[in-house]
Amino acid sequence: MTELVPMTAAPALMQSGGGSSLTTAKLSRRAKAAIVVRLLLNEGADIPLEDLPDELQAHLTKAMGSMRMVDRDTLKAVVAEFAEEVERIGLSFPGGMAGALSALDGKISPHTAARLRKEAGVRESGNPWARIKTMDNDLLVPVLENESVEIAAVMLSKLDVSKAAALLGKLPGPRARQITYAVSKTNAVSPEAVERIGLSLAAQLDARPVKAFDDGPVERVGAILNSTTSMTRDDVLAGLDESDEGFANAVRKAIFTFANIPDRIAPRDVPRILRDIEQSDLVTALAGAGNMGLERTVEFILENMSARLADQLREEVAEAGTPKPADADAAMSAVVTTIRAMESAGDLMLVSPDEG
Repeated sequence: MTELVPMTAAPALMQSGGGSSLTTAKLSRRAKAAIVVRLLLNEGADIPLEDLPDELQAHLTKAMGSMRMVDRDTLKAVVAEFAEEVERIGLSFPGGMAGALSALDGKISPHTAARLRKEAGVRESGNPWARIKTMDNDLLVPVLENESVEIAAVMLSKLDVSKAAALLGKLPGPRARQITYAVSKTNAVSPEAVERIGLSLAAQLDARPVKAFDDGPVERVGAILNSTTSMTRDDVLAGLDESDEGFANAVRKAIFTFANIPDRIAPRDVPRILRDIEQSDLVTALAGAGNMGLERTVEFILENMSARLADQLREEVAEAGTPKPADADAAMSAVVTTIRAMESAGDLMLVSPDEG
């Protein structure tokens, strides 16, 4: 029975119009909708009635409240009629601009969605608290810091316990204590007030400027410098040290280069990484690294593979001689690119530069 009712069909049942069944001719469509919903609830179905407009929710509730008993023949006829009506539905579109924007969430750019939402004067649809619960903690911390203690207490009460605890941990001690004490005073807050607060906070958070970049400046600069030559990278970092030492240090932590391999790669992961690296690139990288002061990285790689393969690789490196600096740089970049690709795919976890 739980497969009979997409909620796209429920509003049609509750609006005016006649049914085709002789058995159910005397029942209004709202009564038929009430019968179907009641049946599904009895079967344990989770029906998202909150997605219906408030007016239809009210009509449905009143219809259910006015009914008492339905015989089996009538129930069977109503279900058959409803199933037939559902089968006739070929495609359902969300109502209005708000519904369309929600349906296209993640499919169109955030900038376009924000512009269309502003032009149409619509906000995000759905339960505001459900959206707030999924937002990043970094977005919610300023709300707890800047809103009144009472509003912050309501928001904290509506969040999952783990999320609320994490947010409290990001607040200064005095502010956290004020909010937690205010939570004890929220028993008298009405559901209507909680809903209004949720709508207001959601609108405030929805109105924040859309970011042009997914990553922060540190990550972007780090990614760029990862792909440059070591000479360019060192020169840029030296310049950043003069302009903004704090930013330069943050970028250094975001950078992963051939020299960082001993500090950022777990020894057990070395054999797995080497399987994905072209042998010629590995030989050239190791041959050039020795002349660039990167002996530590060379030894780290050789020590964390089988003795037989390490001896074979040493022989190939010796036979290769000293490569040109540009060739060595390119080979080391290829090794780093492979490691980064494995990390992005979730096949490798880099050790944090702060661990130690």
